[in-house]
Amino acid sequence: MSHDLPERPELPELPELPEHISIWGELADTDHELRHVSVGGVRTRVLRAGSGPDLVLLHGTGGHLEAYARDIAGLAQDFSVTAYDMVGHGWSDLPDRAYTTDVLCDHLIGLLDALDIGTAHLSGESLGGWVAAWAAAHHPERVGRLVLNTPGNIANKPEVMARLRDSTLAAVRDPSDATVRRRVEFLFHHTEMVTDELVLLRRAVYGRPGFLRAITNTLVLQDPEIRKDFAWDPGWVGKIGAQTLLLWTEHDPTGGLDEAAMLLDWLPDARLYVIADAGHWPQWEKPEEYLRVHRDFLLRGVVASSGAASGGAASGGAASGGAASGGAAS
Repeated sequence: MSHDLPERPELPELPELPEHISIWGELADTDHELRHVSVGGVRTRVLRAGSGPDLVLLHGTGGHLEAYARDIAGLAQDFSVTAYDMVGHGWSDLPDRAYTTDVLCDHLIGLLDALDIGTAHLSGESLGGWVAAWAAAHHPERVGRLVLNTPGNIANKPEVMARLRDSTLAAVRDPSDATVRRRVEFLFHHTEMVTDELVLLRRAVYGRPGFLRAITNTLVLQDPEIRKDFAWDPGWVGKIGAQTLLLWTEHDPTGGLDEAAMLLDWLPDARLYVIADAGHWPQWEKPEEYLRVHRDFLLRGVVASSGAASGGAASGGAASGGAASGGAAS
């Protein structure tokens, strides 16, 4: 005896899921470990995933490891990825001392020691790029290849330093949705990509007890008198022996291609790649291109033709041209 099953009713067409659901949704299918590591007594938040050559990701001023949420799973297919909150940032400890470039570099080297990493590729964004470059110049034996992602204000312009200091302090002193959202939107060319989750995370960081003191300790680098000992300069930049990729964008508010050209002149072995249609955070706005460029350069030492319309870089060469712009690093 047969029984006809009732016809399944047609379901309404569901809306397509957004490309980015949530920060942790990006890691839903990637094995990873999130823990705290003691680095010289500093409790340091670290996320690790993947296998292969070691790659360490460094965020920018006032940032945290979630800056790389859209990239960790992709990079983990080819690398042992370590993303971390620098001392005085994110959910790492906030000891009361000036977080100058050398201090942040010492924390990085201490983290490599704590994780038993001998040599690693480094990819740093904004302040993270500055710290990564400092490490490559002063600890060359610890650095494989180097990516400087929108490092910002290479020319050490006082007005740029003032803008960064003022905008960051405003957001930390008043970590409301409006002020923090403005601070995060500064990082994006497409501000519609800023999510509530990202803003809430920043608000949580900025609202931590002691964070106002910590960000003040970070912003000493925007004081020209203190900065002069660490400022981008051919004297120390020229000591970087690691193959270096300068990863710029068409709409980075922290510095134009004129500043990239300065680094190309100073670095012994550097190439330039420009990502089109992105701002200060290409790793979030253009993750597929960001991942491809990293794989090509870090695994094979190859830099493909740039995607940007204004002045791209061929493999092994430097881009030329492009409009300069002033802004604040973050």
